[in-house]
Amino acid sequence: MKNIFKKAIAAGLLLAITGSLAACAQTTGTRVDAATVASDAQTEAKAENTVLKVGANITPHSEILEVAKPILAEKGITLEIIRLEDSVTPNTGVIEGSLDANYFQHVPYLDQFNLENGSDLVSVGAVHYEPFGIYAGRVKDLKDLKEGAVIAVPNNVTNEARALLLLAQEGLLKLKDGAGINATVEDIIENPLNIQFKELAPEQLVAALPDVDVAVINGNYAIEGGLHVSQALAVEANDGLAAQTYGNIIATSPAKADDPAIKTLVEVLQGPEVAKFIEDTYDGAVVPLFG
Repeated sequence: MKNIFKKAIAAGLLLAITGSLAACAQTTGTRVDAATVASDAQTEAKAENTVLKVGANITPHSEILEVAKPILAEKGITLEIIRLEDSVTPNTGVIEGSLDANYFQHVPYLDQFNLENGSDLVSVGAVHYEPFGIYAGRVKDLKDLKEGAVIAVPNNVTNEARALLLLAQEGLLKLKDGAGINATVEDIIENPLNIQFKELAPEQLVAALPDVDVAVINGNYAIEGGLHVSQALAVEANDGLAAQTYGNIIATSPAKADDPAIKTLVEVLQGPEVAKFIEDTYDGAVVPLFG
């Protein structure tokens, strides 16, 4: 009887230990599964919450990016728009790594910047085109320009060339053959009015209008200064060489050129929602190249 009792106790202890071990194994398994799920969720959350810092001029670039922002959010990309008023720090920010990309310039300007600074920034897609315009200062009609007229133009190489091409288009001067998008005042071979050029930073051109006869102004700075393309005395054609050459681009570093988030940014900016916003908002001063 005593042996039977001892065997029963031993069997009971064995069952208890076995059950405890099974429970531990089940609990441990559950914890492993939960940890795996949590890890997967964190990885997924990280993938779905990419932060993209893009430097942009205030008008129209940052305004266009605002349209893209909620569309990108639906795709798991948080767009941070860094508003910059000059034409240098958006590039230096990408070089230094404080920005992932920028949106303010065209390829000729980017090429010139790279040449002058030993950098290697690249374009990953064009979004829109801003026709250059000649705007009235002291003179309200190009036919009224007189000997020694003072004309303000952008002071950077690529935009000054563009200004000279527009003035040549209007018959105010003649450039030597082949000057093209690299034209400088040294390429002027005929200047019948003896025009005097006042070279200013692009962002200063609107403010200079009271002090010059006319000014050739970048589309974005004209808009920012309260001007309308319909007020311009002359503009570049939307379907000409300038539109093909001077499309405003998304630029980034070579290391980020294939970044999925930046590719998605370009796709959204080239999409129909952004194109419609541009067409409805800027009265021809900004022209979408896609959509």
